[in-house]
Amino acid sequence: MSTQVTVTLPDDTYRRAEYLARLTGRDIADVLAETIYLSLQPLGVRHAADQPVAELSDADVLAAADSEMDPAQEGRFRELLEARHTLQAGHLTQEDRAALLALMQVYQEGLLRKAQALHEAVQRGLRPPLAP
Repeated sequence: MSTQVTVTLPDDTYRRAEYLARLTGRDIADVLAETIYLSLQPLGVRHAADQPVAELSDADVLAAADSEMDPAQEGRFRELLEARHTLQAGHLTQEDRAALLALMQVYQEGLLRKAQALHEAVQRGLRPPLAP
């Protein structure tokens, strides 16, 4: 199954994709679709987050409420954030920028899942409400 979307690309990005399509004898739409697919792979498979928090067992809700980012990912995330805020921020490599975006996505999704699990834990009486 696939979904058709329309996007506006910077001219330079389009020219690079067009060049790659010519080199490989492929359709530009296929090149762009594959590039997007490959760039999103660092996010991994979302197996745990596919199940709504409300359907989790009490133990799984508590585990999700206490979850933290993988230490290796967190270390790399901090390193990239720090590099972005230094004077050399403009010198992040394309790979580092892609890694930072992927880790930002992992962080944001994890934080959202943790908040949902905490809310569910309070609703179930597994945790006291947070102080106002």
